[in-house]
Amino acid sequence: MAGQGKTVIKVGLSTCGIAAGSTKVYELLEEEVSKNKLDVTVQKTGCIGMCYKEPIIDLVTPDGKLFSYGDVTEENAQRILEEHIKGGKPVEDLLILTERDEVVGRQVRISLKNCGIIDPESLEDYKLAGGYKGIEKCLKEMTPEDVIEEILQSGLRGRGGAGFPTGLKWRFTRGYKSDQKYIICNADEGDPGAFMDRSIIEGDPHAIVEGMMIAGYAIGASQGHVYVRAEYPLAITRLEKAIEDARANGLMGDNIMGSGFNFEMKIKKGAGAFVCGEETALIASLEGERGMPRLKPPFPAEAGLWKKPTSINNVETFANVPWIIANGADKFSAFGTEKSSGTKVFALAGKMKQGGLIEVPMGITLRDVIFGVGGGIRDDKKFKGVQLGGPSGGCIPESLLDTPVDYDSVGQTGAIMGSGGMIVMDETTCMVDMARFFLDFVQNESCGKCVHCRLGTKRMLEILTRITEGKAQPEELDLLEELAYNVKEGSLCGLGQTGPNPVLTTLKYFRDEYEAHIMDRSCPAKVCRELLTFTIDPELCNGCRRCVKRCPTECITGEKKEPHVIDQDKCIKCGNCYDACKFDAVIME
Repeated sequence: MAGQGKTVIKVGLSTCGIAAGSTKVYELLEEEVSKNKLDVTVQKTGCIGMCYKEPIIDLVTPDGKLFSYGDVTEENAQRILEEHIKGGKPVEDLLILTERDEVVGRQVRISLKNCGIIDPESLEDYKLAGGYKGIEKCLKEMTPEDVIEEILQSGLRGRGGAGFPTGLKWRFTRGYKSDQKYIICNADEGDPGAFMDRSIIEGDPHAIVEGMMIAGYAIGASQGHVYVRAEYPLAITRLEKAIEDARANGLMGDNIMGSGFNFEMKIKKGAGAFVCGEETALIASLEGERGMPRLKPPFPAEAGLWKKPTSINNVETFANVPWIIANGADKFSAFGTEKSSGTKVFALAGKMKQGGLIEVPMGITLRDVIFGVGGGIRDDKKFKGVQLGGPSGGCIPESLLDTPVDYDSVGQTGAIMGSGGMIVMDETTCMVDMARFFLDFVQNESCGKCVHCRLGTKRMLEILTRITEGKAQPEELDLLEELAYNVKEGSLCGLGQTGPNPVLTTLKYFRDEYEAHIMDRSCPAKVCRELLTFTIDPELCNGCRRCVKRCPTECITGEKKEPHVIDQDKCIKCGNCYDACKFDAVIME
């Protein structure tokens, strides 16, 4: 890569790294290297996936040895310069090389192959890593039908959630005759806790450009559109630069590589509507209309953007394509299972020790992902469940931790693979409140076009809210379940059809928590404030008055250095007293 032959310092400058302070680290390193005239190249890179260790810098010596440092502050960066660069001795207490081997080394990285390795803003780096070899092979050695057959043989399925065979979608689109066809990249990543697409674009934008070009060649499209969240400014900036650099170097435009193939790309910033992740709503938004889904058929392959044949895939799907073409379908299908080949990127979030971005072969178990690659539960608390597939997914309990991560196996649990968000929950998580949170998101994001989704999710949310407040009756559980199935069956698009999944799976696997809320008027996880009671243990209270100062309703009384009392009639159960007490005198029940 850039700077080969001398020491290279790579600084992770994706959104996670920048949020942790890597920009200041990068600027300091650049300034010190320049000021001291060191024979060192300071390079930007994307996220290696270990978000929990950001800021991360990798030091690569001229002989190729890698030294990885985590939690790097400006002070630590100065130490690395003085002790390692100048002194030649690694800073042992900052090294995370062994941990990196355990996390990154246990993965199979195809979509993420360049993330955290190359400079995402360098076309040269991408080409040195084998970039644009895939499209070159297509244009010089393969027909469009050959490309489609290669993707079909690889077994690549859409990584956006539905898992439809990518090659089949391309074949359908190619089969329709038209004067114009379109390729669309769906980068409207809206699931809470999901950041796969963002990290791929920020770390390897040229892979998306090349993947879309290959798809365009395969189906006969000369125009590509990337529909990306406006909330991803860094991803947009780097993708814009990748497109400009590709165009400036003859890799985009007319007669690419002298083949007669023409291809151009545009970026459309989404307006933040979750429903625009659905392909027909996305197309409506691209056309300048309100993002609302329409009935299918016709499918986009026949009548998509501007009523022309259109193929839509997500970011991760396109990121796989150049690798498959360059390495062969058999190399890709060697990973995974018979019906779910290849690898899958997951965003690990929630109560994890090692949260971040990972890529593992399909078929690996949830246990291996969470307790192996992910390092287990933070503070060694008890695992309770994992929400897979975002608001459209479901909660999978501990008893199903050995479920293989593939489309069919995950589907049998009542959850879905989704785009790859994986939120891990421990014993302190209330599953009823979790279901309420996701349904609140779905209800807010409903476009309102169909009654089942617009009103059904609202009535479900009202029931869940009453349950968390201790106001629901036992018969409402059956009503909640009935409503959930009606919404699934009667909704027009995937948002409503899958929105009840978190409720249905928590009812299935964690029904005892619902019953405790309704029958006992208690929250086992002690999360639902309306069901809690705060009291003060007179044996432990020393009258320090910390709780009094934090109480917004002045419901705590007592003399200084004497035990205090909470007036239950005035208490609003905010929990400030519990948080403020340093002597464990406030009891939450």
